[in-house]
Amino acid sequence: MALYSNHTGKPHKRHIRNTIIFIVLMLFALATIFPIYFMFITSLGDPVEAGAVDYSIWPKQFSLESYKFFFDYSKYSYRWILNSLIVATAVTVSNVIFASMAGFAFSKLRFKGRGILFGILLVSMMIPYQVTQVPLYILIVNTFELQNTYSALIMPSIVTVYNIFLAKQFMSGIPTEILECAKIEGCSQPQIYMKIILPLSKTVLAVMAILTFMDSWNTFFWPLLVTNSMEMQTIQVGLKNFRFANTTYISPMMAGAAISALPMFILFFSLQKYFLEGVTVGAVKG
Repeated sequence: MALYSNHTGKPHKRHIRNTIIFIVLMLFALATIFPIYFMFITSLGDPVEAGAVDYSIWPKQFSLESYKFFFDYSKYSYRWILNSLIVATAVTVSNVIFASMAGFAFSKLRFKGRGILFGILLVSMMIPYQVTQVPLYILIVNTFELQNTYSALIMPSIVTVYNIFLAKQFMSGIPTEILECAKIEGCSQPQIYMKIILPLSKTVLAVMAILTFMDSWNTFFWPLLVTNSMEMQTIQVGLKNFRFANTTYISPMMAGAAISALPMFILFFSLQKYFLEGVTVGAVKG
């Protein structure tokens, strides 16, 4: 807001500048919203019309047939959504629990090798995601023989270094004097973690839950690698079954994508308050 209110130049120059800024921001906003608009508007098109190559961004007729087509196309359509829900929920819960515990240990507990261990974790964040996929695939599929199971989908993401780093950075800001007072009152470390650390860390845990759920729900590559049956596919992998060598069922695919996006919108808007607080807490902190 200061960009608009503190300008000391001439009024017409300020008006021109603000107009240019407004137009640029609107263009960025439209570019961001357009894929979502395209997904929903195409999902309302006719499934037959979707088979045409020259499909338009504005369907000739609107209907819900594409949504019916999506669920009738395969008997596993509901199973894909259920699989995504199970995997994303399990990954989110495990990350919130284990990352918060690790963050508490790295930020408030004193133990030998703490700095070296945390440094190793930070270095591991620099390794590209694609580099780890081959050894991880060999470990999960060949060594543990977990292919086509929920364990194979969940185990590699049970806790991420990014979430540990996020929890550690936030919990480092909690005054140590509070924990010392709790110790004097007779609280053990698990009690301090449960009764003091977790209630004070609700904002960062909410941000962690939103980001982790979204990342796990939208993951495509790893579920594609470790599943070899339609029954165990997630919704993101299942959508590829609407694409063939000569054609693609655009509208049913977009209907499936719209359905898969709904949990993201519900989760984000239900936790929007905590999400915004978690994002801005670092900006207003002195």
